[in-house]
Amino acid sequence: MKSILMTIAGIVAGMILAFVLVIGVEGFSAIVHPLPADFKGTMDEMCQHVARYPHWVLGVVVLLWGATAFLAVWVATKIGRIAAGIVVALLLIAAVVFNVAMLPYPVWFKAVMPVAMLGACILGIRRVRSAISMESSAS
Repeated sequence: MKSILMTIAGIVAGMILAFVLVIGVEGFSAIVHPLPADFKGTMDEMCQHVARYPHWVLGVVVLLWGATAFLAVWVATKIGRIAAGIVVALLLIAAVVFNVAMLPYPVWFKAVMPVAMLGACILGIRRVRSAISMESSAS
C-alpha cells in the first residue's frame, strides 16, 4: 500500500512541478512575444500568434520545456520510483504532441520538441535510477 501511495505522491508532485514551470515558460513567452492588444482568445487568433513566433523564442522554449520535463520526471521518479516517472513522462509527452499538432509551429519545432521532451524524460528517470544504483552498491 505504501508503494502505491508513494507512486501517486510522485505523480502529483511531478505534475505540480511541471504545471508551475510551464506557467513560468509561458510567462517568458508572454514577455518576449506578447499577445496583441486586441486579442480575443479565438483559435484563429492563437494560430496567427503562434505562426508569428520568432525562431529564437521557440529555440529557448525547447530548452525550457526540456528542463521542465527533466525536473518534473526526476521529482516524480525520486518520490514514486520509475512508475511515477513514466506516468509523468507520458503525460508531458502527450501534452506536447497534442500542442504541436494543434498549432501551426514551424516544421523544425514540431520535429524537435517531442524528441527533446522524450530525451529529457528519459534522462530524468535515468538520473534517479543511477543515483539509486550507486546508493545500493555503497551499502
